[in-house]
Parts: sequence; structure tokens; C-alpha cells
Amino acid sequence: MTGTGTEEVLLQREGRAGLIVLNRPKALNALTHAMVRRIADALDAWEQDDRIATVVVSGAGGRAFCAGGDIVAIHRAATGGDPGAVEDFWRDEYRLNARIARYSKPYVAVMSGIVMGGGVGVSAHGSARIVTETTRIAMPETGIGFVPDVGGTYLLAHAPGELGTHLALTAGSAGAGDARLCGLADHFVPTERLPALLDDLAGLPVRDALARHVAPAPPADLERQREWIDHCYAAGTAEEILRRLRACGEPAARQAADRIAANSPTAVKATLAALRRARALGPLEAVLDQEYRTSCAALTAPDLAEGIRAQVIDKDRSPQWNPATLEAVTPSAVARYFTPLGERELGLAARTPLERR
Repeated sequence: MTGTGTEEVLLQREGRAGLIVLNRPKALNALTHAMVRRIADALDAWEQDDRIATVVVSGAGGRAFCAGGDIVAIHRAATGGDPGAVEDFWRDEYRLNARIARYSKPYVAVMSGIVMGGGVGVSAHGSARIVTETTRIAMPETGIGFVPDVGGTYLLAHAPGELGTHLALTAGSAGAGDARLCGLADHFVPTERLPALLDDLAGLPVRDALARHVAPAPPADLERQREWIDHCYAAGTAEEILRRLRACGEPAARQAADRIAANSPTAVKATLAALRRARALGPLEAVLDQEYRTSCAALTAPDLAEGIRAQVIDKDRSPQWNPATLEAVTPSAVARYFTPLGERELGLAARTPLERR
């Protein structure tokens, strides 16, 4: 073991596997900037280490793989603190997300428990993504006045039909079956088999280890809802999506409309635009470049600070969005989320070959 129990990321080599354990269980393993750097350094070292054939990432504590980024630090930056520190965090975090997607060795993510926001970024871009019966994956950003990041708009934009749009605009979550349907995960392994799987990954190739433990996944609830989801969310505007959902006649569609209406109107419109743009942008790196723009723009918009206040700081669950309705969000208010940043651009796509592994 290269770390102690007090460190936020534990690193260990077990046989042919390099193990990364996110170790902030009381904070549901939420990512800090230091954790992002430590993971990146480990990946750099292990890529050159012939003793390590596989990287395995998991979360400590049993309740969560990772519940996102350090949202309190983001709130401080959005309410008069140092925005540069948060922008630097996102810069390193998004670079890590791209690094994981292109990693030269198998990257196995054990996505057990809660997986949200930044947790998706350090798992769902891996080459083998494992879910269990406890998994709940979500990109809940529109509920706090933010736009999905860490490659979330890339993943959701490439989900079948309009499933990704549904999850993004409602800030909804996906269990194991829905995660596999939406392309956020690959394999289902029951929780009680995880210790044996980790033991096998220390000595076997990933495919052979998985073959011993993968089980049939639970049904995908969203599969039965594809018809109304694909119809309603194919609309050209957020307002029309809401109209179609409310006119649909399906109780689940009306519930989706209510959830969208409760989220930040500006974030809903910016997220819809980001998803539609992501489909045409090409590789993950180009989408991460776009997400860096949307994240930086959100940091100076009123809804992010208000959303975090209502959901995390005061926990009154009653955000006062500004503006308060979709109709009041102007095209220029959405366009500012995609404004080039000049010298502050992330610039991943410009430095990355287009061929994919």
C-alpha cells in the first residue's frame, strides 16, 4: 500500500492490478483537486510499469463510488471566491477524463452505489464499467443550475434515441439495467461477487476475470418508455419538450415534465443546446472543450450559486431561479455558455489525434 487510511486516494498493487480507491466515505468519495492529481499521477506511473496490466478504480465505504466534485468549493467561487481555483480544478479533471478514455491499459471501474457528476467522469469513460444492484448513476446538474460536464454530455448525447436527453433535463438517475441500456456501463456483477472479482483481476486478464462473475443485469426500466421519450425529447426547444411531455398521457411523462420545470430554466436550455451540439462535435476531447466553456459560464451565472445553496448549503430545496421560466431565458443567455474563452480554452481537441482506440 502506498497510502494510509487517512489519504483521500489509496493506491496499491495487487498482483497484476493497480488499485485506486477513492477514500472520502463520509463525503461519499466526492472528488477534490488533490484527488484528481493523485489519480492522474498514478495513471502516468502505472502506464510505464510492466508489472501492472490492469487499473481498477473503486470507492470506499460501501454507499458510493463517487458523488461528484467538491461542490462547496464551487459555491465559494460562485459567491465571490476565487473562480480561478475552480477553473483549474475543472481543467485538470477534464484532462483526466480524456486520459481515462484513451488509457493504454484496461481501466476497470467498479461503479457500486451512488455515481454522480465527477464520479461519472472517472468511471464511465473506462474500458470495463461494472455496475451492481446498488448502483445509481446520475448527472444531476440541471437541478443546481449547472450543465453536465466531465464528458457527461458526450455520453448522454450518444445514448440510444433521446434517453440521454431525458436523463440530463430531468436530472434523473439510472440503475444497473438502465445504465447499460444508456451506454454508461458494460457489465453487471452482484455486490457479493465483487471481492472475488477483485481477487481474480489481480491474476487474470480482465475478460477472463469478468467471465467468472458477470451475471444477467436487471431489466432496463427506460426500455419500456422509449416510445414517448424519443417522441417528446426530439422536439426542437425545451418549451416544446415540456408541452409534448404534458400532452403525452403517460404518468411518467408528466412526472418528467414536473422535474424539468423544477430545474434551472437557464441550465435546462443550455444543457439541451450542449447535448445537441455534442452529437456533431466528434471525439470526447472536443466535447470536453465545450464543457469547459459551459462550466466557466455557469460559474458567473446566478443559478449555480442559488442551486447549490438550496440543495446543499441551506437544503431548503426551494431555489429561486433567475430567470424563473423557460420562456424568459433568451437565446443570448444560452449563447454565452458557448462563447470561446480565448487563451483560457481547454484545448484538448487541438492536441489530440482524432483516431480512437
